[in-house]
Amino acid sequence: MATITSPDPEQSRDDYAVRVSAVPQFIPEQSDSDAGRYIFAYTITIENVGRVAAKLVSRHWIITDARNEVQEVRGIGVIGQQPLLRPGERFEYTSGCSLPTPVGTMRGTYRMEADDGTAFDADIPEFTLAAPRVLH
Repeated sequence: MATITSPDPEQSRDDYAVRVSAVPQFIPEQSDSDAGRYIFAYTITIENVGRVAAKLVSRHWIITDARNEVQEVRGIGVIGQQPLLRPGERFEYTSGCSLPTPVGTMRGTYRMEADDGTAFDADIPEFTLAAPRVLH
């Protein structure tokens, strides 16, 4: 769910609520273990479960590999878009990342802006990236 920064303290948290889910997938045909390059795709579903329309303005990803090395990625929108989600609407996209290890994690936030000007962060729950037969 989302953490909000609201200009009106009387607004309910339920007004500004976005649910984010992720489905990761290893891409063996683009990966090269000898070169230390593991490619993963992930499909993200963003659903506005609040009562106010909100636009995804920017993203912040924290990507951690098996060596505990962290990459942070910040940018405007997702896949070149800044989708506006009305209450009950969903937006789904697929993107990818490269890791130097066969296992890692991703987590982060989407910065959202509601129609009424309220800005809030939608948490992206941590998910695991793992090449097959690496985790038991």
